[in-house]
Amino acid sequence: MTLSELYTRLFAHFGPQHWWPADTPFEVVVGAVLTQNTAWRNVERAIANLKAHEALSPEAIVRAPLEELARWIRPSGFFRQKAQRLQAVAAFVLDRGGMEALRAQAHADLPAARRAWLAIRGVGPETADSILLYAFSAPIFVIDAYTKRILSRLALAPAEIPYEKLQARFHAALPRVAQLFNEYHALFVALGKTHCRPRPRCEGCPLTEACPHFMSSQKPRGERCAPSA
Repeated sequence: MTLSELYTRLFAHFGPQHWWPADTPFEVVVGAVLTQNTAWRNVERAIANLKAHEALSPEAIVRAPLEELARWIRPSGFFRQKAQRLQAVAAFVLDRGGMEALRAQAHADLPAARRAWLAIRGVGPETADSILLYAFSAPIFVIDAYTKRILSRLALAPAEIPYEKLQARFHAALPRVAQLFNEYHALFVALGKTHCRPRPRCEGCPLTEACPHFMSSQKPRGERCAPSA
């Protein structure tokens, strides 16, 4: 199964995902930082707190006392660390002329824009690429734990493949269209949450007939393959 065929199957099963849920591009940026190492429901609670305190803008986040900001985002976990990261990101946005200027840079020179985001302490490849794709509609594919787990179980990529190497496969196999990358990544999230969990729930999964991991699980115990990571 090719990556294009995989997308077709997932889209036929799940339909459009309308991801990322946010009212503004800067809310996407905040969510991309807050979602590190936590479930999205916790991010929603933290963002609701920021909105309640009228603190969901780069100016408000930079001005906020660090301890107050940490308290508002406490539901997201690692809240002191994330408060520092949010202030660093907000300062970066202001220093670079705001979100529209950063959007223009992302479309004019995507590699340079990515390097600039990655230079911020606490912003790694997944966070930077989520911002570029979902906040600025830049054509860059986001690799996350769901993507790696699913492709590993489908025998389409090794479990420990480096981030950039797997990302390059998507860029080579698919048209460089932001909306396609947006939808595809969101479909991986949908499959990872409903079926391809750490302990898989294969019933109803649209990929069972093409999934070596599923097929090996149906063999008698003595004939099973080693489990995927």
